[in-house]
Amino acid sequence: MSSDTGRAILEVDLAAVVANWRTLRAHHPSGPVAAVLKADGYGLGARPVAEALHSAGCRHFFVAYLSEALAVREVIPGAMLAVLSGLVPGEENAYLAHDLTPVLGSLDEIARWGGREAILHVDTGMSRLGLDARELAVLAQDHGRLGRLTIRYVMSHLVSSELPDDPLNRMQRERFAAARAMLPPAPGSLANSSGIFLGPEFGSDLARAGAALYGINPIPGRPNPMRGVARLAVRVLAVRDVPAGASVGYNATWIAPRPTRIATAAMGYADGFHRSLSGRGAACFDGTPIALVGRISMDLTTFDVTDHPGVQPGCWLELMGPHLSPDDVAAASGTNGYEVLTSLGRRLHRVYRSA
Repeated sequence: MSSDTGRAILEVDLAAVVANWRTLRAHHPSGPVAAVLKADGYGLGARPVAEALHSAGCRHFFVAYLSEALAVREVIPGAMLAVLSGLVPGEENAYLAHDLTPVLGSLDEIARWGGREAILHVDTGMSRLGLDARELAVLAQDHGRLGRLTIRYVMSHLVSSELPDDPLNRMQRERFAAARAMLPPAPGSLANSSGIFLGPEFGSDLARAGAALYGINPIPGRPNPMRGVARLAVRVLAVRDVPAGASVGYNATWIAPRPTRIATAAMGYADGFHRSLSGRGAACFDGTPIALVGRISMDLTTFDVTDHPGVQPGCWLELMGPHLSPDDVAAASGTNGYEVLTSLGRRLHRVYRSA
């Protein structure tokens, strides 16, 4: 057990992850919903998340890199486990040995892959990975380049699916349909978390859900249909009184406007609590918000608890949970919920609940 179990705890509700997966399946009747486990399950633990979803019936999984696939393969036996970032030269044998599915995004990758099954990635607007228009045209002219390859899915990735009125969504859907028509018949995979909520015309044979599984709102600006998954609690190390005019934290960026009680909590940017939250973030105590004051440092953060006499050394403050979602924290720090979760540091003691 970590020596920091009394300092900061990240509690992950695996039952909520499973419930979110089932909600996403209900919104994607055209085919199953795969679970994206990249970045260690969006910072929450890829292995326990994968095991819980596999036990619930999920049979399609995606990661970003080969190392991530190797870390979870044993807990999801028999499931499709695909690697999104392409086939790096020299890794082919590892894919074969561990029954992994490469996502091929170039003619070179297709030529190098000696396996029987793969996913083809077509770029329809992201301009990162995937067959571009030139490569797609070459492949359309000569299906023989595929050799004995079985295309398990043709996939693409939506650029702006969280913005339902963005014309890019329709354009990509049309480009994806045109690309599939140029290739041998194969199932398709288009919708990500937000794409699942764009409507049935964005349904395909396989959706790929990431952020929504972990409680991030896939439909910003509307009520979140997902259950909260992560609760981050941090211990108060000290409470002290400072006079009006006293500064708190590095560079004296905050000056007490009155006699003030300051609680120092055992959490800092080394734990993934972004420095950009300085002077903008908050914690909750018994459901009541408490202002973050001063500059977040590597290991410590300070809060104004003048109006919260119940806060004493040893108390727990909620930094994320029922009263502060990842999206709330992201809004305060000027980022998105993805970065908030994937930044959570290794020093946090992780606890998993399945019921």
